[in-house]
Amino acid sequence: MIVDDLVRTPAAVAEAERWTAHNYHPLPVVISSAAGAWVTDIDGKRYLDCLAGYSALNFGHRHPALIAAAHAQLDRLTLTSRAFVHDQFAAFCRALAELCGKDLVLPMNTGAEAVETAIKVARKWGYRVKGVPHDKATIVVAEGNFHGRTTTIVSFSTDPDARADFGPYTPGFKVVPYGDLAALEAAIDETTVAVLLEPIQGEQGVIVPPEGYLPGVRALCTENRVLFVADEIQSGLGRTGTTFACDHEGVVPDMYVLGKALGGGIVPVSAVAADQDVLGVLRPGEHGSTFGGNPLACAVATEVVGLLKTGEFQRRSAELGARLHADLGALVGHGLLAVRGRGLWAGIDIDPALMTGRAACERLAERGVLAKDTHGSTIRLAPPLVVEPAELDWAVEQLAAIL
Repeated sequence: MIVDDLVRTPAAVAEAERWTAHNYHPLPVVISSAAGAWVTDIDGKRYLDCLAGYSALNFGHRHPALIAAAHAQLDRLTLTSRAFVHDQFAAFCRALAELCGKDLVLPMNTGAEAVETAIKVARKWGYRVKGVPHDKATIVVAEGNFHGRTTTIVSFSTDPDARADFGPYTPGFKVVPYGDLAALEAAIDETTVAVLLEPIQGEQGVIVPPEGYLPGVRALCTENRVLFVADEIQSGLGRTGTTFACDHEGVVPDMYVLGKALGGGIVPVSAVAADQDVLGVLRPGEHGSTFGGNPLACAVATEVVGLLKTGEFQRRSAELGARLHADLGALVGHGLLAVRGRGLWAGIDIDPALMTGRAACERLAERGVLAKDTHGSTIRLAPPLVVEPAELDWAVEQLAAIL
């Protein structure tokens, strides 16, 4: 409940800044309720959410089936820890493994935690299965990557804001240009245990790799006995018009790293999925998480997988995404320099002579559309997959108006 002196937005924003470390620079919008693709602030103004929690809200705010699953589980059991087995665990793990086409699943909580899990598993696989000398394992990553902000992960970030002043950095990573197969091939040697990539780079501005790049990565990994680890935390679970972004080029990685939408916008849920010969290297005590795979998380995430099994949300993303990209494409040369993306996910470059991305997002918010800038004059658009066609058209109209 909001206390009386925070009823208006400026006071609420000031109070948040007074008591919070400034690790984010949020827009001056204070949300108090939401449903579907819309949110309402504490002043009663409604906004079309075109960020969707960086893809955590693929199914919109408070999807009825997900809320029902959460309510039902809250009345029964919320946490046991992995010291015991609860009655929702096997159903979730089986459902997600089948969705991914893999043997095993390891549930965690946040996306960064899932990436850390993938790194540990890849290294252990390298020592136990591939035979890499102890403490010599290397993982190849791409420039412009965003896999989280833990100390290990920022060690191989190329974003100065994410990396600067957090050293000393964790060794064991090689960075190559994104989309460059020749550079990737040159970086792989006998110590390489994995190639960790986003099939579409979200934080960098929804960067889609050149056609043939992902199949080329798959071929290089197979040829050199290296694990292909696909970070589908933002791109997966229907966002790009397919279940996984890798599906667009028929590529199956050795390990999926999932998060965000897996929790249905209700609880943090993440996971890695791989076959027995990869995830099977872990033994009790070697990796864990108190809240990973808890009953509430499993109940919600099982329902999420059920929604994806129908294919409805993948189809909506593909169809509405085509509409969105066509409308945005018409603005290129009229304030936009470029449009990228797949499905209901777009990175748009605003002419910096007009305004920064931050300024554009502030002006969009004034007109009732929520989006987020990244890297100067680039904006990411990722509306919930439940958005209606007319709502999508209206959002593009607001963008055209500010341009």
